[in-house]
Amino acid sequence: MEYYNKMLCVTREELIGGSDPVMKEGTFNSNLYRKRIVPVYGGGGEENFTLYSFNSMPKKYRERFMEKYGNPEELLREREMRKAVKYDECARAFYEEYQYLKNDEYTTLNEELIAEYTTNASVLGELLRMKAERKAMMASLNARATDVWEMVLQNSEELRERYHHTLPASLSRLKARLCAFQKEGYESVISKKLGNINTIKITAEGRDMLVALKRSHTPRYTDEQLFAKYNEMALFKGWKQLKSVRSLQAWLYSPKVQQLWYDAVHGEQAARQRFGRKQSTILPTRRDSLWYGDGTKLNLYYRNGKEIKTINVYEVVDAYSEVLLGFHISESENFEAQYCAFRMAVQRSGHKPYEIVHDNQGGHNKLNRQGKQPTSGNDKAQGFLNRLCHIHRPTMPYNGESKTIENIFSRFQQQVLARYFNFTGQNVTAKKLTSRPNMEMVAANRDQIPTLLELCELYAQCREEWNEMKHPKHDSSRIDLYEGSTNEDTPVVGKYEMQDMFWIMGEKPVTFTDSGIKMTIDKKPYHWEVFTTDENGETIPDREWRRLHTWERFYVQYDPQDMTTVNLYSIDRAKKLHFCTVAKPYMQIHRAMQEQSAEEKARIHADIERGKQDRIERVAAGRNIAQRHGTDPEQNGLNYPKLKGLTAEQQQQVYDRIDRLENESHAEMVELGQHTKKISNIGWEEVLYDERKTADKL
Repeated sequence: MEYYNKMLCVTREELIGGSDPVMKEGTFNSNLYRKRIVPVYGGGGEENFTLYSFNSMPKKYRERFMEKYGNPEELLREREMRKAVKYDECARAFYEEYQYLKNDEYTTLNEELIAEYTTNASVLGELLRMKAERKAMMASLNARATDVWEMVLQNSEELRERYHHTLPASLSRLKARLCAFQKEGYESVISKKLGNINTIKITAEGRDMLVALKRSHTPRYTDEQLFAKYNEMALFKGWKQLKSVRSLQAWLYSPKVQQLWYDAVHGEQAARQRFGRKQSTILPTRRDSLWYGDGTKLNLYYRNGKEIKTINVYEVVDAYSEVLLGFHISESENFEAQYCAFRMAVQRSGHKPYEIVHDNQGGHNKLNRQGKQPTSGNDKAQGFLNRLCHIHRPTMPYNGESKTIENIFSRFQQQVLARYFNFTGQNVTAKKLTSRPNMEMVAANRDQIPTLLELCELYAQCREEWNEMKHPKHDSSRIDLYEGSTNEDTPVVGKYEMQDMFWIMGEKPVTFTDSGIKMTIDKKPYHWEVFTTDENGETIPDREWRRLHTWERFYVQYDPQDMTTVNLYSIDRAKKLHFCTVAKPYMQIHRAMQEQSAEEKARIHADIERGKQDRIERVAAGRNIAQRHGTDPEQNGLNYPKLKGLTAEQQQQVYDRIDRLENESHAEMVELGQHTKKISNIGWEEVLYDERKTADKL
């Protein structure tokens, strides 16, 4: 590009060349044929190109040319200046960084002013050089000083035609600008009418003092007090006093200065949120890749007697579809709320999530402690969240604005919950009136506010409405988007996986006593024992199991939502768990006979008799061992105490049982000679003939 006969011209190569041309070659030829692009110089010869009028091109191609190359007039001005006048790169850098006060805010110069001031500074530098040369030459010729200044003015006007500078055309004003440029440098070129650049003139020491006073807490200064304090100190320090509070605020609240005191005035977290760089993240592209779990206030009032109250809700959300999967309403964000919400989410989804993100609430720590006990001394316990997903992690603390679930909560409140008159409003920092509650309406309709049970039903309906609403970035509803997506890394959850994930193992072993096994969970006592069935198919306490395991310690695995069945695990010396049996709620009976049914009375008597038989069996087994080793009291001249509460017939059963055990303990003959002798001594009268058994064999 260049000027030809005072016309701005471009070449054919500049229009169609490069990977992203201003126009294609065919388009260029078509416009040239239709005279939409006018040639002004025919060219010819090596490096002598045909020139085309820039202003003759259609507007859209002129704009595209400027997008690709920049403003051609400014580019040519800088190019020509570099040929004759030395382009002042330092001036350009100075004006690029220069800031001035405009509308109480510091701002940089626009591109036009930067180009104008750089041109003027470059020309002023050239004029000073020319003046020095002319002055030396005129001195040798004994010429007047006025002749030197006249030559400077003449050179300035010649440079004006070529570089289009905006320096004064009168000699007196041009002399003043040159003198100011020599004294003040690049800043003298800037117009004094620009913004409010003369409003504040603070030294470096004064700037530091203002920042220090703004950060002060003993005492704390308002801006008016800070203005007065600074001007008072300026008298002793020899600084220029500030003219107005507004000018002080303009400097103090400029972005560069504000960062130096914001943390002391508003807190470091507020400063981090205001000035720290934010990450830009890409949301998941399929379901169950990422679930968020977080608790918040349920933004609907409910009625509890004469009181109007609020309550909390814990939500689990799929980040891809924004579907609300699981929730739990409770007074606080505790372990129970988190457990129930995640369980509901898995039951509704039918899949395990790949990743879970939650906050740093204490309930999550307890939630993940509810894991299996170590299988060995070096193994680590696997917590609930570890079993539920591949990865789980907490969000960055004190960084709520980065949470996707917080944004979903906000839109859910605005679009769904805010339609109800008992809406509590959003966060107390909300500025819109529509985000605040209408307390007059709430007070006037106190009796129409739902109860807690009604609130739970209403909130469940609101959640379903949200899930059925159209997704903001897709053409389908949230629930359709979720159900239509697949994730091969999150398989379907089966029955046993549900038990592994949601049945909780007690943290400490519990002893199975003569009264069964007792535990207190969430301040609520539970009581279990082991059962079996008798010959009639009735459920009875398993006395044989009790005989083997009473006073043994077990880990109890339970389902928090169904405590009617628990699993008992024994632990060996290697700290490994082994499933032992299933326990159920302890069998209870009515103490008052008036309230006992006939079946219950029969069961009570039968259980008492079984208890007596257990006593007989236990004593008989022990005395049998003692007699075989000669340590029984009756073998040593003493009497064995009778069992209390037994009849004479039952007392005799003890001795009968001991004799039977003694006979069973005799060793059978295994030598061939002894066995043959025994058979030869058996007579026919000892052989019993059973016709029925014989007939059956036939």
